[in-house]
Amino acid sequence: MKKITSALLVSLALSGHAHAEDKHYLTLQDTADSVLLLSPPPAFDSVAFLADKAAYEQGKYLRSTPRGAVAFSDADSSADNVTKNFSTPFGFEINAQNTPATYELISTMKEDAGDYATKAAKEKYNRIRPFAFFHEPTCRPDDESKLAKNGSYPSGHTAIGWSIALVLAEINPQRQNEILKRGFDLGQSRVICGYHWQSDVDAARVVSSAVVARLHGNPQFASQLAKAKDEIAKLNQNGK
Repeated sequence: MKKITSALLVSLALSGHAHAEDKHYLTLQDTADSVLLLSPPPAFDSVAFLADKAAYEQGKYLRSTPRGAVAFSDADSSADNVTKNFSTPFGFEINAQNTPATYELISTMKEDAGDYATKAAKEKYNRIRPFAFFHEPTCRPDDESKLAKNGSYPSGHTAIGWSIALVLAEINPQRQNEILKRGFDLGQSRVICGYHWQSDVDAARVVSSAVVARLHGNPQFASQLAKAKDEIAKLNQNGK
């Protein structure tokens, strides 16, 4: 496993996705250019930005509800937390012990979406995040200082959630509706928390769909996907 240098840790921290492991199937060069895929974020004087502001205000009212508690949990994009949050809709506990092939697939691919798929547009537009724009707290203040330095458009957390949902729905299609709904909700959690505009989240679903398509052309991903499908097929047959 590749060691992470101190310089790389600083870079990952500024991107909002610092992890103990830097795992990928793709290279940055393999990944579709998010600047070419996406239109620029809404201008501050546009009707689309009014919709972004309305979604932000609506999200604030949800923070004190059970849905807000889910949004707080969703802010942790570590492999262990993401797989835990998808386990109920997936129908099986996803972890290194019970479903090692599926866990390895998800933990390796997630930053292909969360980091590589969003990187170009984040750096080009460096869009200010809602909480910084309004000078208001988020649902999880411990992340604010880190994410204030990182562009808002598109949302890396949403890209992680939607790409994982697409792949898990392929692995266990019997649960596709529940899985895709959870992936969609993970993106909306970023709006509720005040870390992203709705247009950031919408754009992230586009770039994460593109990275999943590209992952299917990667031999290592394809091999691990086949192992995960076999693993879950056996569990389904056994009724576990």
